[in-house]
Amino acid sequence: MTSPNLDAADSAPTDEFLWLEDIYGEKQLDWVRSENTVTENLLSRTGFQQTEERLLEVLDSTDRIPMVAKRGEHYYNFWRDAEHPKGLWRRTTWESYTSADTEWEVLLDLDALSAAEGTEWVWGGSMFLRPADGVSYRRALVSLSPDGGDAARYREFDVVDRAFVSGGFDIPAAKSRISWADEDSLYVGTDFGPGSMTTSSYPRTSRILRRGQALLDAEPFFEIPEDHMMAVVQRDQTPGFERDLAVDIIDFYNTRTFLREGSDWVQLDVPLDVNVDVHRQWLLLRPRTDWELDGVIHPAGSLLAASLEDFTAGNRSVHRLFTPDASTSLQSWSWTRDRLLLNLLRDVSSEILVLTPEDGWRADILDACPPLHSVDAYAVDDEDEAAGNDYWLISTGFLTPSTLSRGTLAGPGSRDGRRAEAVKTSPTMFDAAGLTVEQHFAVSADGTKVPYFQVGPEDLVLDGGNPTLLNGYGGFEASLTPAYSGVVGRGWLERRTTDADGVERHGVYVLANIRGGGEYGPEWHRAALQEKRHRAYEDFAAVAEDLVARGVTSREHLGCTGRSNGGLLVGNMLTTYPHLFGAVSCGVPLLDMRRYTKLSAGYSWIAEYGDPDDPAQWEFVQTFSPYHLIKEDVSYPPTLIWTATSDDRVGPVQARKMAARMKAMGADKVWFHEALEGGHAGAADNRQSARMHAMSYEFLWEALTGRLG
Repeated sequence: MTSPNLDAADSAPTDEFLWLEDIYGEKQLDWVRSENTVTENLLSRTGFQQTEERLLEVLDSTDRIPMVAKRGEHYYNFWRDAEHPKGLWRRTTWESYTSADTEWEVLLDLDALSAAEGTEWVWGGSMFLRPADGVSYRRALVSLSPDGGDAARYREFDVVDRAFVSGGFDIPAAKSRISWADEDSLYVGTDFGPGSMTTSSYPRTSRILRRGQALLDAEPFFEIPEDHMMAVVQRDQTPGFERDLAVDIIDFYNTRTFLREGSDWVQLDVPLDVNVDVHRQWLLLRPRTDWELDGVIHPAGSLLAASLEDFTAGNRSVHRLFTPDASTSLQSWSWTRDRLLLNLLRDVSSEILVLTPEDGWRADILDACPPLHSVDAYAVDDEDEAAGNDYWLISTGFLTPSTLSRGTLAGPGSRDGRRAEAVKTSPTMFDAAGLTVEQHFAVSADGTKVPYFQVGPEDLVLDGGNPTLLNGYGGFEASLTPAYSGVVGRGWLERRTTDADGVERHGVYVLANIRGGGEYGPEWHRAALQEKRHRAYEDFAAVAEDLVARGVTSREHLGCTGRSNGGLLVGNMLTTYPHLFGAVSCGVPLLDMRRYTKLSAGYSWIAEYGDPDDPAQWEFVQTFSPYHLIKEDVSYPPTLIWTATSDDRVGPVQARKMAARMKAMGADKVWFHEALEGGHAGAADNRQSARMHAMSYEFLWEALTGRLG
């Protein structure tokens, strides 16, 4: 087959596989099933089944940390294991949680619910109504997806009766944004019919739905333009600071925030690209670009604090709480009752600051962060009378099982501070003996130093013969940090093979912190936006080249993997840098950047990638659209492209079309697989998740060790 013809009307290739965009068409699903059979036959000749079972042991392990959220006197958790593949929503007390054998009160059994209602429900979370006394939590909205996608049904649940409320709130499945307004009303953004959803497929209105009222009779409350991304309204239930807030999310990086004053919405006077956080009397502001305020320039990625009352009255006096530097960025923050916790990254290793507002925002380092580890601190329950200054610590590393600790920050009127002590620790899930973690820096095409983590044997032979898996993302200001994963450990790091010279080889795992991510704050992200997108791909390629130059691996032994935006990343590795990789695993990917804005939630990502319908922007977008970069007579590395039918965020059609076009153009080492359920995560339960990971790891290992059929 010849290369796709150009259509003079839009200067884009004619799309001969447009027919595959009918997600649930029978002809299309027949094509999927046929491709699935080919891929499954290939993997059946490998150790796929054994790998799947070993990974499932990790995911189903009953020794995992049951992460909890405190509401009143109880600690809530959602749990899946072998006996409960759909999962249990449950709760316990602090005394029981810290005991050797926690006793759980099961609130909702999703396996039983799915069987009773004939729908394969997938848990999406819960949202409690704050009770007047702050302790006796009872009513919650439970989010359940019928297929694992982003569209979810919201149903009112009573945790005391352990049942859905008869005649209670019940919002049909949609991409909704819902919050409690009070005991008898909700703020509902959902699909009310034509004109109620944005071009990005999210709610453009929020309405007041009162108990017993039909959904279509809900009262209009807040509305945004159709070409913006999403409307969100929520009620701040903090005692003494009750108020309504609305956010017009224009795109991923620009918003307008409103406070309700009487019957009007009043917009906060800040630039669109400033992140806003309202907490009690405080207003926190994080600019994404340099912001000049009253003659002072506050750099992108800094954090500012002001009195909300003063700021809305026109007083622009602010305290700068954090200033980024070349190595350090702010990742997140959390309020306890009297303190503010800042989670930082310094060259992609964690650092935590504790700020004291009543002492001029004095900042102290929380001594809890070993090098080359990730440690996050956040409040347990800032409204609790006794535990308001308690904080959780979650610490993890590539070879360090995760630990959940709890401590107390000293504060006025609270008990003395207490250093964090371990509450729960994950078990060891793989053999890490002889393994080590290193951090290296590659030099990208424009001279930028790009950090990456390398996990492998201490005595690694640097002769280019080691099977190495390179992972990355590089988008949406998302940071990739060290984390313990039994799936990565068993799926890759434990693997052994003996080469032709009798040398035993171990799997080496590499995580690249390329531009487009948030590891160094918004500047690191913006460096790879839109027309500068290639910097992310140049960074990833530079890491690949550095691994080869250092003797860690060679082209035939180097594979790469990525999902979602990471799928776009490795799609560009496949089409632009095929000479660097011996195999590619491309998951739930964006690939057709000509039509991505018309597929699923794609329109919402224009701020990240650019608008292909604008001829000037299509000029640069097409240069990183893998679907349009495929060429004949190119030796592409073995490639696995995988997705899920029910993914309503990226959608399965881009993966389908990419695989079909590559095969039609003569690429003979391309395999495709589509899970028939599972949403954007590619899995609705642990079994599906284990299968997805096993498929990718087994494919890559077979390809990189020369055994792929």
